[in-house]
Amino acid sequence: MFKRILVPVDGSDTSLHALQTAGRLARENGGQLRLVHVMDRTAYLTGYDPSGGGSGALYEALRGSGRQILADSLAAAQAAGATADTLMVDELGLRLGDAVARAAADWQADLIVVGTHGRSGPSRLLLGSGAEQVIRLAPVPVLVTRG
Repeated sequence: MFKRILVPVDGSDTSLHALQTAGRLARENGGQLRLVHVMDRTAYLTGYDPSGGGSGALYEALRGSGRQILADSLAAAQAAGATADTLMVDELGLRLGDAVARAAADWQADLIVVGTHGRSGPSRLLLGSGAEQVIRLAPVPVLVTRG
């Protein structure tokens, strides 16, 4: 049924839970996973250094962190017996939901599996909801797991 499963990963426990769920689905259905990490450019943009030197180092640190998150996620997927590959999205101004929707469409995904903290009230308003963005913008069905 679901052969091409896209999983946004950010290194959190909730994304690990989503990865485990997606891995089971892929194994049971003979499918494959695409693990997507969307770089958080807002952290890069908030690093202020008048000389510009520190911001370049911060950007490289963010890229390195993203590569490590993808490598760890790929290793976890493969250890669970799932076939997987990775994609890092590094585009200034692109929101998480838009990046995931585009990656799903480009790869012709059948399903997106995303984790959520299940926040409500003021914490949801202050922190936003990446899962909600994905749900609203996704071109395919979305399975939301709660870590």
